[in-house]
Amino acid sequence: CVDGEYQNFKAKGGAYTRENFFGKYPELREMVAAMSDADIWRLNRGGHDPHKVFAAYAAASSHKGQPSIVLAKTVKGYGMGDAGEGHNISHQQKSMDIESLKAFRSRFDLPISDEDVEKLSFYKPAPDSPEIQYMMERRQALGGFLPARRRKGNELKVPELSAFATQLVSSGEREVSTTMAFVRILNTLVRDKEIGKYIVPIVPDEARTFGMEGMFRQLGIYSSVGQLYEPQDSDQVMFYKEQKDGQILEEGINEAGSFSSWIAAATSYSNTGIQTIPFYIFYSMFGFQRIGDLAWAAGDSRARGFLLGATAGRTTLNGEGLQHEDGHSHLMSATIPNCVSYDPCFAYELAVIIQNGLERMVQNQEDVYYYITVMNENYQHPDMPKGVEKGIIQGIYPFLTSVTKEPKVQLMGSGVILREVIEASKLLEKDFGVSADVFSVTSFTELRREAQTVERWNMLNPDKPQKQSIVQQVVADQDSPVIASTDYMKSFPEQIANFLPNKFVALGTDGYGRSDSREALRSFFEVDRYYIVIAALKALVDTKKIEVSTLTKAIKQYNIDGNKPNPVSH
Repeated sequence: CVDGEYQNFKAKGGAYTRENFFGKYPELREMVAAMSDADIWRLNRGGHDPHKVFAAYAAASSHKGQPSIVLAKTVKGYGMGDAGEGHNISHQQKSMDIESLKAFRSRFDLPISDEDVEKLSFYKPAPDSPEIQYMMERRQALGGFLPARRRKGNELKVPELSAFATQLVSSGEREVSTTMAFVRILNTLVRDKEIGKYIVPIVPDEARTFGMEGMFRQLGIYSSVGQLYEPQDSDQVMFYKEQKDGQILEEGINEAGSFSSWIAAATSYSNTGIQTIPFYIFYSMFGFQRIGDLAWAAGDSRARGFLLGATAGRTTLNGEGLQHEDGHSHLMSATIPNCVSYDPCFAYELAVIIQNGLERMVQNQEDVYYYITVMNENYQHPDMPKGVEKGIIQGIYPFLTSVTKEPKVQLMGSGVILREVIEASKLLEKDFGVSADVFSVTSFTELRREAQTVERWNMLNPDKPQKQSIVQQVVADQDSPVIASTDYMKSFPEQIANFLPNKFVALGTDGYGRSDSREALRSFFEVDRYYIVIAALKALVDTKKIEVSTLTKAIKQYNIDGNKPNPVSH
């Protein structure tokens, strides 16, 4: 018989089964001659017979020398009777009528009265019943109830911001990437006497790309069996060193496996009572886009740890096309309520954000996790301006304030594009006499969330003094246009547009990635310093602060092609 026939044997009753199953052969027919049609219908399949299931598992677990498999034959909709047992509709069946429920009660000898069935009352055996006693015994034998959720792990004290002093001062003439700044911060953390042994660096396959190979020898790569071969690079100082007590998890090209390891470490405080602090660094394009379900599950599991989206932004990893060029991971991370996302430009911003994350997740044991984008583009980093730490964490702080008077624009930038914004402010002042204040926006997402919280409070408390959001407090000039530029889609900075009365223009990298130089890519996506100037001047024209002739002059001066194809569709 094939599966469909077995389904009919249950759906069409005992008489049908007698004729079409047992009736095929005289020997079979004789076996059930003394049975009624009802008896035949009640014949149980092995997967529903606890004695057969127990016997099968006992045989499988005692079999030695080979893998064992248990095949359990079952009936679709088992127990539903006429309401759906053996019927195709049973998977979509949302409820059963009262008579079917009573039939279910009687079939399985449940001590429930007709009145309780009609009330749809829950049935739970008494604590001293054989069923409950058996289940409790088995649960205790398995080590207790799961999930057993701990809200807090062991107490740990995290380093002060001063521990990352080298990242808070200017890099001088030396050009470094924020990825390299992160690796230096990570090296500081793994050497910390309080939390160093709890740090879990995780990489899928790009450790050398991220400049982390120095950790191979220092920490070792975890392997349950140790080093079983001589590494190809064993003659080098920073060779690929595997050991049983290694601290690095190097997962191969396996983002889902890497992220699963990250979740295990990020929820260790709850499952084991021991806090571990995972740092998973990956090509940002291979993060949320590939493991979105796991990222959501991490939030739902109250994971705590750091995700580092490296080579982030649509234009920072030049030459590798749409495969690697990420312009939307921050929009994906914004969908997860307890994922705190940042897009820093400078090393001191990164240090402040990581130290704050350690305080929140490790010291204060808050149920959040951090997503931070870092880049592989080398440039000089300035000293940390005095008193900006709070603004960095909140998501925005004034980076440059122009001394020029009117006309005025306010420029915002994040990540590597902040550097283009800074250069654009100089061009606006030098070439067109336009005042341009510059704001570093480390997190448009956190600004939006805080502004929504304030907006909600104001709506529910109209009789009390109305509050201002952080972005409204920092952008005190509510008249001059705002131009917000990032290496991500325009909808990323547009998250805060609704909370400012100013004319708001977003520049971003909507469209697919392309293989070209960074300068060419930023021109193609219209986020370089020249397009920022054009956008600022156009906003001033629209608000009647300057004449259109100034804008047309700039378009000619910067050789901007008015008929250039739209990067979204080109």
